[in-house]
Amino acid sequence: MTKINDVMTLENEGDIAVLSLNSPPVNALSAPVREGIFEGVKAAIADTSVKAIVLICEGRTFIAGADITEFGKKPVGPSLFEAQDMIENSSKPVIAAIHGTALGGGLEVALTCHYRVAVPSAKCGLPEVNLGLLPGAGGTQRLPRIVGPEAALQMMVTGAHVPAPVCLKTGLVDSLAEEGALRAGAVAFAQKVLSDGLPLKKVRDSNEKVEAARGKPEIFSDFRKSIARKTRGFLAPEYNIQCIEAAVNLPFDEGVAVERKLFGELVTGEQSAAQRHVFFAERQVWKIPGIDKDIPLIPINKVGIIGAGTMGGGISMNFANAGIPVVIVERDQAPLDRGLGVIRKNYENTAAKGRISADDVETRTGLISGSTDMNALADCDLIIEAVFENMDVKQDIFRKLDEICKEGAILATNTSALDINEIASVVKRPEAVIGLHFFSPANVMRLLEVVRADKTSDTVIATSMALAKRIKKIAALVGVCPGFVGNRILAQRQREAQKLILEGAMPWDVDKVLFDFGLPMGPFAMSDLAGLDLGWQADKSNSSTIREVLCEMDRRGQKTSAGFYDYDENRKSTPSPVVAKIIEEFSEKHQIKRREVSQEEIFERCVYPMINEGVKILEEGKAIRASDIDIVWINGYGWPVYRGGPMHYGEKVIGLDKVLAKMKEFEKTLGPDFKPAALLEDMVAQGKSFAQMGY
Repeated sequence: MTKINDVMTLENEGDIAVLSLNSPPVNALSAPVREGIFEGVKAAIADTSVKAIVLICEGRTFIAGADITEFGKKPVGPSLFEAQDMIENSSKPVIAAIHGTALGGGLEVALTCHYRVAVPSAKCGLPEVNLGLLPGAGGTQRLPRIVGPEAALQMMVTGAHVPAPVCLKTGLVDSLAEEGALRAGAVAFAQKVLSDGLPLKKVRDSNEKVEAARGKPEIFSDFRKSIARKTRGFLAPEYNIQCIEAAVNLPFDEGVAVERKLFGELVTGEQSAAQRHVFFAERQVWKIPGIDKDIPLIPINKVGIIGAGTMGGGISMNFANAGIPVVIVERDQAPLDRGLGVIRKNYENTAAKGRISADDVETRTGLISGSTDMNALADCDLIIEAVFENMDVKQDIFRKLDEICKEGAILATNTSALDINEIASVVKRPEAVIGLHFFSPANVMRLLEVVRADKTSDTVIATSMALAKRIKKIAALVGVCPGFVGNRILAQRQREAQKLILEGAMPWDVDKVLFDFGLPMGPFAMSDLAGLDLGWQADKSNSSTIREVLCEMDRRGQKTSAGFYDYDENRKSTPSPVVAKIIEEFSEKHQIKRREVSQEEIFERCVYPMINEGVKILEEGKAIRASDIDIVWINGYGWPVYRGGPMHYGEKVIGLDKVLAKMKEFEKTLGPDFKPAALLEDMVAQGKSFAQMGY
């Protein structure tokens, strides 16, 4: 065995050279890895006893992509292109042996090999689109040549990880090796290449599939239409499509020139910087300072849910989906039966769309039972209260839980805003109390705010975070304050939106600015969707707000075909002249002089206070990191990923100095709602970033 460098060894098996790459954890294409490939292939070519070369990886995976920590840094050692050229132009056949995942640059390396062998459990993909990028090492030109433009569009624009058996059918891999015997299978395949005299197949020279698509622009126009809604605002999907168009219409080298130009635009742009920020933030959010990562966790084998309404039912489905038995407790049989019926219907609808099987429906509904007796919660390891937002009701429930539940059980509340310390104050085990704030619909939304109260134990926190992963949520650990992190920031935007429509804007003006920014809908469209009567009490309503006036007129949102907007039978919205008149009359009645409100002012008034509130949250220690706030807003409120979250956007795109200056300006003209956070003033004065301040 010959050591090529710290990550690559070369060993001959007869006339087959086996190059073994070992660069934990995922063999990413760092400078030593690129050097190992370049020098290893070069050494194998120079060895006259070698007739073919196998490139294989140690550890849990083949090369799983680029080393994105090197982005923006000065390149060192052989470039990826040089390593690829060494493989592709080898005078001896090079076979990639794939297990785990061959992703991004890893698959681009494999595509320069003459053949590819994989174990059945392996997956291949070009997921660069998820980082706001496109494959920048020839992948956009080689993949369409081997699998065809249609399959390449699907792979690259969705970022899908394609299973090896599917790759075999499309021609992306040439052979499947026996699971657990990849090296032997790859060496045997290399010997077959030699014995059968198979050619040195260069993917770059294979034009049959791209030529077949030439003169068929509808392939691309139809695909663009199919993804338009899902990819609204994103640059990378369109740039990926343009590269595949180049593969179809241009010679290989000219297509590569297009790829490199468009890659350069993306890698230096705001969107990719934002998406890379989110990539790291999603990994960072799980790290909790001060809690030992090896702390023993509480086993969660059965969960109790109090409340069979929309939230309780949705929360229950998360656990059933993960194979955890659930008992739902309601006061009366009728709402319990109704809630269980809705759960079954939800599962049946999912099965009708082909996302789960009929057997899955029975298995999952079979894991969810119901009771009207609180004592049914006695053997549960975790109990989540999901009743309406009333402190007295919640405290009463927790007193009962304290008597019923076994020692060591976690007592959780799904409250979205109430003081969890107050809830915990009525039990003898406040260390067992935590907030698990699911977002609606709870079986769909990815975010879980894990809210630690003053006395919540480290074990309960660590167990809750681990459980979030188990039920496929992304969890952010936050502290107790009104609205926690997400809703506290949302309140700033909502307040300004309501003020703006009295000062001169219309609901659809405000909504358009935020929709155009990339949010799925603006605040008024969102209110119509949720129902304007959510929390509205008819007996206490006195026309004191626009919302109250609309509810009193039975304009309660989409469900009544009228709210801030008018709706047709397909729930398509149009601006309402009735609402415009109501708003104008309301402003006049309250002596608010209406004026022209610019789109710029709408944006600044809605978004800058959100950033400022996020800084206050950090200042108060209610969030661990600025990036955790970004995770909350991206996964719970639809903040566009390509904008990186409000804190990233405030710091990296607007500039915290500009946020501060505008907040001070608004404070002078519009009052104390715009008072800047002390930490914001401090950061700007010191010229420091969130990271430099320890956030």
